[in-house]
Amino acid sequence: MTDVQARDLALLVFRSAVGAIMLAHGVNHVFRGGKIAGTARWFESLGMRPGILHAWLASGTELLIGPLLIVGFLTPLAAGGVIGVMLVAWITNHRGNGFFIFRPGEGWEYVMCLTACGVALGTLGAGQWSVDHAIGISDNLFGTTGLLLSAGLGGAMALVLLAVFWRPPRPAPEG
Repeated sequence: MTDVQARDLALLVFRSAVGAIMLAHGVNHVFRGGKIAGTARWFESLGMRPGILHAWLASGTELLIGPLLIVGFLTPLAAGGVIGVMLVAWITNHRGNGFFIFRPGEGWEYVMCLTACGVALGTLGAGQWSVDHAIGISDNLFGTTGLLLSAGLGGAMALVLLAVFWRPPRPAPEG
């Protein structure tokens, strides 16, 4: 195996793992547990209003970007979706719960890791074993361009979404 093939294999494994995680999250939000209605109630409890809109936005994003990452199509945009979803989750649900995911309320280590994965995938691109490469767009979708597309788009969309729709619950008055 050449160094280029080893790199492409690593990118395929990396893309597939992150894509499978995102796809599983979308499936879980829509079809498991409390389904989309339960996801909407959870989003409302976090201050994302209206909850049903954000349940569908987050779940639809996860259901779309998972397969895109797995096949390596429009990789920086899919990576931007990972970044955006994880930043919103980090800020609305995990930031005040400490680092470790096993802490009460779930800490932010998991969403930090997936955010970093999104930045890395957006910057590195899909590699040669991808749809991006097969259709000839991979040469323009990595490095600085990929970083700006993924982190810029994901970060900007998360900030706009939070600024427009997030109304965090107020803490209960003391005493």
